[in-house]
Amino acid sequence: MTTVASTTSGAADLADDVRDADQPLAAVRDLRVSFGGREVVRGVSFEVNAGECLAIVGESGSGKSVTARTLIGLTGDGARIDADAVTFGGRSLLGLTDRQWRQIRGREIGFVLQDALVSLDQLRTVGSEIGEAWSAHHGLRLGPAALRRAERDEKVVELLGLVGVPEPRVRAGQRPHELSGGLRQRALIASAIAQDPKLLIADEPTTALDATVQAQILDVLGEAKERGNGVILISHDLAVVARLADRVAVMRRGEIVEYGPTAEVLRAPEHDYTRSLLASIPSRTSKGSLLTTGETLTVADTESGPGSSAEDQPLALRVRDVRKSFAARDKTERAAVRGISFDLAPGRTLGIVGESGSGKTTTARIVLGLTCPDAGTVELNGRAWSALSDKERRANRHQISVIYQDPLSSFDPRWDVERILRDSLRSRGLRGGAADERVSELLDHVGLSDAFRHRHPLKLSGGQRQRVAIARALAPEPSVIVCDEPVSALDVSIQARILDLLARLQAETGVALVFISHDLGVIHHVADDILVMRDGEAVEYGDADKVFGDPDHPYTRELLAAVPTIDESESVA
Repeated sequence: MTTVASTTSGAADLADDVRDADQPLAAVRDLRVSFGGREVVRGVSFEVNAGECLAIVGESGSGKSVTARTLIGLTGDGARIDADAVTFGGRSLLGLTDRQWRQIRGREIGFVLQDALVSLDQLRTVGSEIGEAWSAHHGLRLGPAALRRAERDEKVVELLGLVGVPEPRVRAGQRPHELSGGLRQRALIASAIAQDPKLLIADEPTTALDATVQAQILDVLGEAKERGNGVILISHDLAVVARLADRVAVMRRGEIVEYGPTAEVLRAPEHDYTRSLLASIPSRTSKGSLLTTGETLTVADTESGPGSSAEDQPLALRVRDVRKSFAARDKTERAAVRGISFDLAPGRTLGIVGESGSGKTTTARIVLGLTCPDAGTVELNGRAWSALSDKERRANRHQISVIYQDPLSSFDPRWDVERILRDSLRSRGLRGGAADERVSELLDHVGLSDAFRHRHPLKLSGGQRQRVAIARALAPEPSVIVCDEPVSALDVSIQARILDLLARLQAETGVALVFISHDLGVIHHVADDILVMRDGEAVEYGDADKVFGDPDHPYTRELLAAVPTIDESESVA
């Protein structure tokens, strides 16, 4: 049960129009939130006006999501809320009953969660969920039922198209588990905007979305502002904040450490913490240096690895004209990968970019030997790889490993860190004391102490889990690591530490990386070469600086143009 203490009395019915020219749309004064006696939000104050976007930024655990949830009554059981005021349209939100909150949520205040799979009803189609939200707002009660359904269904298709869902009529008939993460997120946003709430709270709404889709979502939120609605954006992506927000509140350890107009905060920050966040952003200007220290990595380290050169080693990967099709629902064949070719030398990084459905993940699975291509070949360290049977590949499986976006789902939750790492060492025949020593070395490599040996994944932070995932990938001493969106869900400062860790490990070991990401700033920071994919094809492939600085293909130019930057007047390339 949530306990509320406040100097503001009572709660009025908010079913009528809350817009008031003399009042901010929403205001928070000296908000404090505690769980079990531990204060997680301390003295927070801000306001949001109609037609304005306030961005709340900060690392995981800073209190930004808890602060936003207070405005919609979702802080959870056991929370104690103390505040001088929490208002919406000048009326108090403190002390509302569950019935009063139900009248507000969705209709007056919309909320978009990052985890769409949890937020969407798994037993209904996304079209049913969006249609119900739209019908509730527009009150469709008159006329024949068939006409009401037809109008609702057409609006659902329109809303899904508005947030960039391809084949919206088909997707409307699917359930959440049948959609990719990006499509689920867009469906959730469509449901939230269906009721045109006066205040929309968006908690990391563009995380893991491709650049062009991200731009489309930001346009949708911008249009809500233009209609006079207020927006609270919670994001770790400061470039997204720069594009949409009018004001920024920077939170750290439950407190707002900097607050002001977006341009002032991002271009001339006063607080050291804000400056450290900005310095952690990967981009073209950070390439070749460590984000956390500014230390420059030498060409020898990043190109050839220790004690060797590109000339005296075979290619780590040689991919030639690989193709893969899958059976669609209508029994036709859908081409997922169409004639992809590339080379990857030891100690080099290939960045693969493209929208959802472009074939990036299928290409990665073919490279890993998890999916068999219909045609074409993959060679690993100068030897046949894709042409081998599973049994034949098993002996050389240790030569290639993978780091996933969500390591938690790839770990056995019953295993502690030591067992996770020991399992990866079995392919090299390490047992007993040798394995025990290697576990310590791996933990040290990724910046974790031996104290983490007996911790379980659920007890680790996102950044710590990703470090364990990197240690697991390094355990068999591979020559190639496939990194599939390894930092997209991490806060900017944690992301910087993980990218620096990968750069150091590559310099020390000469491992080659295939790095898949929707974040073009990350790709330009890490990659030597770029492969741009669209509809299963490689539309551009070459040196990273050339592709970013002078792209040949219109699609590449479209991707680059869609990327938000801290300074919108500065080209991403």
